[in-house]
Amino acid sequence: MISRDTLVAACDKHLQAARFKDYTVNGLQVEGRSRVARVMTGVTACQALVDEAIAWQADLLLVHHGYFWKNEPVEVTGMKRRRLAALLANDINLLAYHLPLDAHPSLGNNACLAERLGLVVDDCADGELGEGLLWLGHPGEALTGATDNGQDLDERALAKHVSKQLGREPLLIEGHQGPIKRVAWCTGGAQDMITAAHAAGADVFISGEISERTTHLARELGIGYLAAGHHATERYGVQALGEWLAAEYGVTHRFVDIDNPA
Repeated sequence: MISRDTLVAACDKHLQAARFKDYTVNGLQVEGRSRVARVMTGVTACQALVDEAIAWQADLLLVHHGYFWKNEPVEVTGMKRRRLAALLANDINLLAYHLPLDAHPSLGNNACLAERLGLVVDDCADGELGEGLLWLGHPGEALTGATDNGQDLDERALAKHVSKQLGREPLLIEGHQGPIKRVAWCTGGAQDMITAAHAAGADVFISGEISERTTHLARELGIGYLAAGHHATERYGVQALGEWLAAEYGVTHRFVDIDNPA
């Protein structure tokens, strides 16, 4: 077992959580027992994940999407009351990291997505790696070798590869003609970064969600867009953080993937 406060402080420091101006509280959101042996991770602290944490007798639930978002109702009623009541009744800590877990240079969602897709990281369009959210890179050998008959990697071939790696067929908006040489990506709901991706010279932009306007932007800017799923693109950072905690502090880690097609 390890002290909860030691574990939280380690995460705060490693992710540089205090540096981010976010839409939510990064760090400990719900206080439970003071000692931690079992850590469950998941993308979103929905009721189904809370129920899994209770059944597994987790001491701490670590997520990317926690509670207490800006501009949401403040009343603790209904769904919010049920979630909090379940955590408190079972003395389970809730630890959540949003933007810090997107940006981290090795454990973050962007870093983990690049590794999974075979993208070589070049730089970051909105800051240094580990600080910004819009990442830039190029297809690695494993990715370019995945094309059929030695053809150049184009939008459709990239979409097929993303589908295979994430287990979810992405929505492809075709905008770029020719081979893919430069890729930009930001996991989750970052579809409006497509203009910045285009300005940075990307042939294709990968994110999670899509808005009506995104289609027109992609077509008129001449950049391909892959909406690969908010949940699907953000499953990997929290797993990496959980494994890091297991390696550093000897806790038992289990990731639970609550199905979400969005």
